[in-house]
Amino acid sequence: MAQSDKDLTVFQTRIRQLILRFQELKQENKDLYAMIEDNEQQIEELKAQLAERNKEYEAMKMAKMMTISDGDLDGAKEHVASLIRNINKCIDLLSGEK
Repeated sequence: MAQSDKDLTVFQTRIRQLILRFQELKQENKDLYAMIEDNEQQIEELKAQLAERNKEYEAMKMAKMMTISDGDLDGAKEHVASLIRNINKCIDLLSGEK
């Protein structure tokens, strides 16, 4: 009977060890799920920030395009005025030759 008592004690010890290991793993699992939840929340926040930055970028790009367009318009006006002056000079020269 002594051997079976010894076997029973070893079995009980192993069961206690398994229970303790199960509790450790259960806590680790809980911590990992909490970490996953925090990471998912952070990902959502970063996605929202990225969307906001993309909107700001598009607005800045549009403003830059409008600025360039205004500058191009002024440059084009100056170029046309220069061409008109050159044409007027040519007309004056041709008129003077007759």
